[in-house]
Amino acid sequence: MKRTLILILISLFWLSPLQAQTFPFVVSDIRVEGVQQVDLGTVFRNFPISTGDQVDSAQLAAATRQLFRSGFFDDVQLNRDGDVLVLVLRERPAVAIIRIAGNKAIKEEQLREGLRQSGLQEGDVFRRATLDQIELDLMRVYAAQGRYGANITTEVENLPGNRVALNINITEGRIATIQHINIVGNESFSDAELLDLFSLKLPNWLSFWRKDDQYSREKLAGDLERLRSHYLDRGFINFSIDSTQVSVSPDKQDVFITVGISEGQQFRVGEVLLIGNLVLPEEQLLSKMSLGEGDVFSRREMTDSQERLERLLGDQGFMFANVSPIPQVDEASGTVSLRYFIEPGKPTYVRRILVRGNTRSTDEVVRREIEQMEAGIVSTSAIERSRTRLERTGHFRSVNVETRPVPGTDDQIDIEFSVEEQQSGQLSASIGFSQSEGIIIQLGVSQDNFLGSGKSVAFNVSNSSTLTEYSFNYLDPYFTVDGVSRGFNFYYREENFDEDDRGDYNTDGIGGGVTFGYQSMTSSV
Repeated sequence: MKRTLILILISLFWLSPLQAQTFPFVVSDIRVEGVQQVDLGTVFRNFPISTGDQVDSAQLAAATRQLFRSGFFDDVQLNRDGDVLVLVLRERPAVAIIRIAGNKAIKEEQLREGLRQSGLQEGDVFRRATLDQIELDLMRVYAAQGRYGANITTEVENLPGNRVALNINITEGRIATIQHINIVGNESFSDAELLDLFSLKLPNWLSFWRKDDQYSREKLAGDLERLRSHYLDRGFINFSIDSTQVSVSPDKQDVFITVGISEGQQFRVGEVLLIGNLVLPEEQLLSKMSLGEGDVFSRREMTDSQERLERLLGDQGFMFANVSPIPQVDEASGTVSLRYFIEPGKPTYVRRILVRGNTRSTDEVVRREIEQMEAGIVSTSAIERSRTRLERTGHFRSVNVETRPVPGTDDQIDIEFSVEEQQSGQLSASIGFSQSEGIIIQLGVSQDNFLGSGKSVAFNVSNSSTLTEYSFNYLDPYFTVDGVSRGFNFYYREENFDEDDRGDYNTDGIGGGVTFGYQSMTSSV
């Protein structure tokens, strides 16, 4: 009996719960039990106690909580075997497979990517809270599409080896259709005129194709913004959307939308003033204004006038000009006075024009289309016309222009034209048959940008039992530096009507011509 009692006491001393041990003590070693899938490095990274540390009960309790918060374990227990700290862990199961069924509106790849971003993918540690959150997120996604009848159910299937399979079953339901859109508070515009601004519509005979009767939160937000712009561009500067109500029928198949608005009074333009440094005549600046005294105020027209003024100043070399419209509202008179504050800055000059991307065309082919000159004063219209001229050559798939200030200066820029070459050659061949001419063979080769020179060359051959013809065409669009083109065309033709119903004779013909032309390009600001 005594011997049994002694053995029990020895066992309690060497291996027992920490509550029965004395503190503090120095940890001589740490032993981990119960791990199968989580590697030991992960355990020790999340456990702040190391071999050689002196610990007490409070430190061990904090370390236990930190290891549990890592999310890898369902249970964490700390025992002591002498000075050896024993971690007894019960791992959370790993996700072996995720099955998704029932989805059509959203592709499975998109759903799996969403699960991955939410922290749930095959091979991860399973957390029930994460799965519950994903269910809510998926319901919100389907609700945003108007599928209010969608239902998400999940099932956790236990597998051998402390693993689970997740089965996500989706019932999408159909998109709820809009049965009524009501605008409350409009007096200046009819319901039909305002509803015509909406992309959301009531069911109509084209709805099966356009899907415009299906509710979408994003579409409604865009429609409300168009409604707001409609009023602000017609002088109702105090317009506001007071409420937006979207209600769904009990069966979640029909949507009813009500928008409450306040129009406010309509404002007209009072005086229009230009202030600041007027480097151009005031009459010239005012001619670019699309709003004048007495006009109905429009936010869009005010911004358009600002852009016109900046473009005009840019054409005169003030590349960094800043025009700031300052509206001043007079509620009593119902007018808006407009003051445009003009800061032209310094006249800007072009230091260098760079050409990039012309792997086939020579620099000359690009630069001869550029109207803006190096060392000259900047003209935004000339830069834009240059881009358009390059696009019209047909040699380039895309043309981009970028202006960059020269470091250390405030009145110089570099302009870079970036072009992307495209194929400009054609090869055509055809074969046919005619009772009068027999087999007809035609072959043609043309190149609009021959050897990157910008010149056009074409050669065609046609042959049959009665006709053989060769033709050659050549065009130089820049025969002179100011854009006069010159072209040549030659042909040689042999006609043989032996044993033909039209007679018995042969003719040979040779000819050619020279053409000149001039291309002009006009633009307006």
